[in-house]
Amino acid sequence: MSELIKNIPAIALRGMTALPSVIMHFDISREKSVKALEAALQGDQLIFLITQQNPDVREPEFQDLYRIGTVARIKNFAKLPQDIIRVMVEGLERAEMNDLKLEEGYLKAEIVTYPKEEQTAVNTSTQTAMLRALKDIFKRYCLENPKVGKELSKQILNISDLEKLVDQISINLPLHYEEKQRLLEAVDLTDRYETLCVIIGNEMEIMHIKNGIQQKVKERIDKNQREYILREQLKVIREELGEDSPQNDADHYRDTLKKLTVSEEIRAKISKEIDRFKSLSNNSAEGSVSRGYIETLLELPWDKTSEDNTDLKNAARVLDEDHYGLEKVKERILEFLAVRVLTKKGDSPILCLVGPPGTGKTSIARSVARALNKKYVRICLGGVRDEAEIRGHRRTYIGAMPGRIVQGMKTAGVKNPLMLLDEIDKVSSDYKGDTSSALLEVLDSEQNGKFRDHYVELPTDLSQVLFIATANDVHTIPRPLLDRMELIEVSSYTENEKLHIVKEHLLPKQREHHGLKQEQLTITGGALAKIISGYTKEAGVRQLERKIGEICRKAAREILEEKKPSVKVKTSNLEQYLGREKYTVQRLNDRDDVGIVRGLAWTSVGGDTLQIEVNIMPGKGEFVLTGQLGDVMKESAQAGISYIRSVSEKYKIAEDFFQKHDIHIHIPEGAVPKDGPSAGITMATAMLSAIIRKPVRADVAMTGEITLRGRVLPIGGLKEKLLAAKNAGMTTVIVPAENKADVADISEEITGTLKMVYAKTMEEVLKTAMTA
Repeated sequence: MSELIKNIPAIALRGMTALPSVIMHFDISREKSVKALEAALQGDQLIFLITQQNPDVREPEFQDLYRIGTVARIKNFAKLPQDIIRVMVEGLERAEMNDLKLEEGYLKAEIVTYPKEEQTAVNTSTQTAMLRALKDIFKRYCLENPKVGKELSKQILNISDLEKLVDQISINLPLHYEEKQRLLEAVDLTDRYETLCVIIGNEMEIMHIKNGIQQKVKERIDKNQREYILREQLKVIREELGEDSPQNDADHYRDTLKKLTVSEEIRAKISKEIDRFKSLSNNSAEGSVSRGYIETLLELPWDKTSEDNTDLKNAARVLDEDHYGLEKVKERILEFLAVRVLTKKGDSPILCLVGPPGTGKTSIARSVARALNKKYVRICLGGVRDEAEIRGHRRTYIGAMPGRIVQGMKTAGVKNPLMLLDEIDKVSSDYKGDTSSALLEVLDSEQNGKFRDHYVELPTDLSQVLFIATANDVHTIPRPLLDRMELIEVSSYTENEKLHIVKEHLLPKQREHHGLKQEQLTITGGALAKIISGYTKEAGVRQLERKIGEICRKAAREILEEKKPSVKVKTSNLEQYLGREKYTVQRLNDRDDVGIVRGLAWTSVGGDTLQIEVNIMPGKGEFVLTGQLGDVMKESAQAGISYIRSVSEKYKIAEDFFQKHDIHIHIPEGAVPKDGPSAGITMATAMLSAIIRKPVRADVAMTGEITLRGRVLPIGGLKEKLLAAKNAGMTTVIVPAENKADVADISEEITGTLKMVYAKTMEEVLKTAMTA
């Protein structure tokens, strides 16, 4: 049976738990706690100690406290400064709190105590087994935790009563108050025993992990200390032997300086820096900075040059070996070489190769270096946004280093290498500076003879460097930077050029890369042509090379698995290697049609044809444009309709036609964004055809910008556009008259089958385009 005790004063403990059979002390300062202490002292000196669930609660109520606490007897108390009272109590027994009230300024708890017989209902045999098991666990704990005193552990292990052993271990373990609360709430002895075993097991696991971590840290510290001591000893020994000291390093630097081919100004600067380094301590941070600076200066090729190969025939042969086509680039390189042979010097040109991806811009720079016998250095500028990447960091910064230009010179080892500035159109700027502005001095032949890197701080001669830059789009290059470079356009390859490239370069290269001999894999000319037209759609040949690589992989597998001596890929079996065709060329329409005109467009992967459709519907004069058109293209359509309205009398268009009809222009492939003015005459022709119901020839394609007065203005990307017209089977192409010179530069291979019509006005366009 349980005994009911009412209205016993209570104190809420913060961050600690009182257990039975233990003498403890704690400090109180809250007014409620002080008054509860006074009330208990006036009575039977019993007080109920209950723990707060959250120690941060200032004024705890019933729901803020645990339900089970300890009835304790006050043994002593003492007043301390700042209104703090230190209380010593002895824990008597567990009790459960049923209610809590605030009376007379302090907390009173209604509690229920637990009879002794209810707490220890375990038979003798079980108690003996539990006693031995707990002692074994506690012994292991003492071995893991050396902080447990030998005397204390001996006293505890001598206890023969299970309940007393459980309580003593609970009291003496360094546990968190929440763990002690769990033990307090375990009223039944068996529950308390199991809870204690789990807690001790967890503590041992934590200590085991902690000891492992401490051991690893200790080993690492010991190793570092050992290395430091050995290093210091080695340093002293070397200094005693005169093998390693700043003086010896300085002497080594002076010997290197004597062998260096360099101007007197730079020699004096390096010599001064060596003297300064000699006076510095070997261990100082400034000494290591000075050492790095001197070594960089000594490694730079100040006046060291390589001898160029001036054989024009050899250069032409090497360029032709590595690349098919690219005649303009080859011609410009040979011109530069011819001037160099005649003048024995000649400024190196700064070339910029502009063209779509995969057309061989980067690889031709490597071929030029091979043809001229120059050292080759590639600097990728894609995504570079810090000016220090070009000019270097000042030496005051930690981890300072030269810029990429000087590092490239250092790598080349000569002052006249070929330096490729790859992706120059991809440089950007931020708060650290403008990278393109830093390149202005580098790429100016009048200034780069005295280029100053922030790290080197000495004039570096870049005038003999042959700079070749590559870009996909010149529109993103700042105008001052563009002005310093000589642009050479590397345009799209024709199908015939791609066929030559794949036969002469890509196929042999991929065969070698995949370990195949020439007789083990053959691909017919028809199959190669089908790969070019049906499986790739690009200006260059990167995707084409991937497709050849895919065939080589599958052929290699067939040879090994099926024991075939060789594999032959033909048009008939190409599908089993590459799957179905991915691209089809939009051929010319079967018949002439009203309101449908074929335009020509330039894209990043080459030229393409656009079929522009116009419908006229009864309405209120609305003008609708669809097909994801850009602003410039929309304005071209507006200019076209304005021109048509201005000549409506000539074509007998009713005066109220544009008020009573809606005009809808659509360009198919609506998911693809389209922009630019070159479709102006195409849209105007399609609209006039739909308005006057006159068909447009299906075999005619056109490109050109239109003005309000019907003049036809020149456009760009003509080679790619004519190539697209040829592939689509067009027979006649209308281009602006001002582009006649551009057509003359395009190979006969493209223009041979096309009838070129040069138009100055829309009247000439309509005369050719519309059927009689």
